[in-house]
Amino acid sequence: MRLESWRYFDYWLIGAVAILIVFSVAMINSSIAGNPELIDNNTVQRQIIFALIGFVLIILTTMYDYHFWSTIGRVMYVMIAFFLGLVAFGGETAFGSSRWLDVGFAVVQPSELAKITIIVVMADFFARNLERIGEIPWIIRSSILTAGLVVMILIQPDLSTSITLMVIWAALLFASGLKWKHIVLFIVVAIVLISVSYPFLADYQKQRVTNFLFTDDEARYGEQYNVNQALITIGSGGWLGQGYGQGTQVQLRFLKVRVSDFIFASIAHEMGFVGTFIMMGLLFFVIYRILYTARNARDSYGALLCYGVATLIAFQTIINIGMNLKLLPVTGLPLPFISQGGSSLLSILLGVGLVESVAARQKI
Repeated sequence: MRLESWRYFDYWLIGAVAILIVFSVAMINSSIAGNPELIDNNTVQRQIIFALIGFVLIILTTMYDYHFWSTIGRVMYVMIAFFLGLVAFGGETAFGSSRWLDVGFAVVQPSELAKITIIVVMADFFARNLERIGEIPWIIRSSILTAGLVVMILIQPDLSTSITLMVIWAALLFASGLKWKHIVLFIVVAIVLISVSYPFLADYQKQRVTNFLFTDDEARYGEQYNVNQALITIGSGGWLGQGYGQGTQVQLRFLKVRVSDFIFASIAHEMGFVGTFIMMGLLFFVIYRILYTARNARDSYGALLCYGVATLIAFQTIINIGMNLKLLPVTGLPLPFISQGGSSLLSILLGVGLVESVAARQKI
């Protein structure tokens, strides 16, 4: 990469991401709340290491022309499908599904990398076939490519990640110029599929839907209890919060899964409305910078890469916060840059690296 290319590197984007990750590490450190298991697992230290690896990954990805990823898209697709198969039939099991693969030195979650893979593959596919926009066979072919990974993830079962991949596919299809009549048709088909798929969901997934529709405010255990405690935790934070490391709901461990799924509630509790507003503002600023890069991209492939990453961050942000506020059913989708988890953090930072690669070459 030529030296002059770095003048177009988006320092605003990388700066906002850095602030979010520093904030994440601080909140994870507070949310551990003396939990022996989390301390013994070196949760904070591991998150810092993954973050540092992620920033190196951003620099390396920026140095390579983003078109490089279109040449290895098929290889990525096959490799991720292979690892998803290993997970589905022999992975580490937790929370009712097998999502993790023990590789010795770490436990990885291939479905997180599948999100970036589908962005790379679909962006390349749509960029190469823009002249066929609106042709049903072309749309079906793209959906089959997406479904290949979606089915492997559903076997785990992991419904939320499967939906995320389908949302990315739909967003890139829309960004490619799909006609509105086709968009309406797909929305109708999606509603029908969602309605008829309920009997085929795993038991824990059905329970999540049931808990969302028929709440029990007196629950003392399980997911209903977790959501109820999240609402109490958020509400007790007030405008300015109870102070870093001082939140009773967090420090006394009434709030469960507080370093990952419900970390938004932890932030609201200790930092208040103002703290969550600033955090959400930074997340939306990151999305804005990515969309800005998409608008100024050199070609359609670069633009679609950016749209895919923006969709991933926006969708997971909306779902995670909505779940914490009891506006949506409980899912395992992390809050981008904030939730604890090495695989999710590395995949998001890889996505940021792809955007920076596009930004660095937008004027060349």
